[in-house]
Amino acid sequence: MLPTPERLEKVRDEFFRIRWEGGHVSEYSFRTLRQECRCAGCRDEFTGRRILDPESVPADLKAGKATLVGNYAVAFQFSDGHGSGIYTFEALRALCPCCAPKA
Repeated sequence: MLPTPERLEKVRDEFFRIRWEGGHVSEYSFRTLRQECRCAGCRDEFTGRRILDPESVPADLKAGKATLVGNYAVAFQFSDGHGSGIYTFEALRALCPCCAPKA
């Protein structure tokens, strides 16, 4: 079963918040989301290996727009001009800072 968001909101230009079905709340900085982009320009299409250097993402990165993609994902237009990544609800839940496994 896929995680289902009850509410999605961009909080100023600082972060993105999702209230999940069941009440859990996840908050993501736009920089972290950009660093975790899984598009073909940021990850190797075959291996999934990261191509994007995470440190190349500006510390003050913002997102101008967050758009729903069907009923399964969100796409962001970031202030560095990047906008080709699609973040599925499943991937977003796995990236939740308080739920993600600690390295």
